[in-house]
This record gives sequence, C-alpha cells and structure tokens, in this order.
Amino acid sequence: METISWTDFEKVMIVAGTIMRAEPFPEARNPAWKVWVDFGPHGEKKTSAQVTDLYTAEDLQGRQVIGVINFPEKQIGPFRSEFLLTGFPTAEGVVLAALERPVPNGTRLA
Repeated sequence: METISWTDFEKVMIVAGTIMRAEPFPEARNPAWKVWVDFGPHGEKKTSAQVTDLYTAEDLQGRQVIGVINFPEKQIGPFRSEFLLTGFPTAEGVVLAALERPVPNGTRLA
C-alpha cells in the first residue's frame, strides 16, 4: 500500500449527507439503487449504489451517509453518478459507512 501525504488526504472531500430518496435502477448491470443525497452547502447529489443486498429503498431514505463528492462524474448506463457513496464489501453485501451520531449535512471528515 502506498503512503500518502496529509496534503493528498486534504484533497479528498469526504462529507456527511442525508439520503433524500432512493429508486430502483433496472438499467444497471448489477443490482443497484439510484440515490439522491443532501450534502448541505454542497447541494444535492446523485449516485448509483450497489447496496441492494442489505438495504431496501425505504431503509435508505433519511439515513445519514458518508460520500466523496469531488471525484469526476461517472456515466453509469443512462445515469450520471455525481459522488461516491462509501461502504465496506462483505460476503453478505456492501455495508454503508455510518456516523456514530448525526452531524450537519456537508460536514467534512477531519
């Protein structure tokens, strides 16, 4: 594993946000949800999330999550992903990275 500098870490915008809605993404190659997240002062952003094994659309709505919001946008089929939703792959499916307690949307990881 390559070591990075503090300056490298500071370039990554890892922030908290709240899922406003999640919808099926039937055009995706792998099962996924379309997810819209409110990142406070950074606005609402959307992504495709392969978390259908462990989360229903109803489970996701209102959940506070952690996203990387300064990657370039990525085209996923007919959908444009604007951020990376963070999680941990397990044998059962991806477990979303979670906050220990609520913080304001847009709060940056330090």
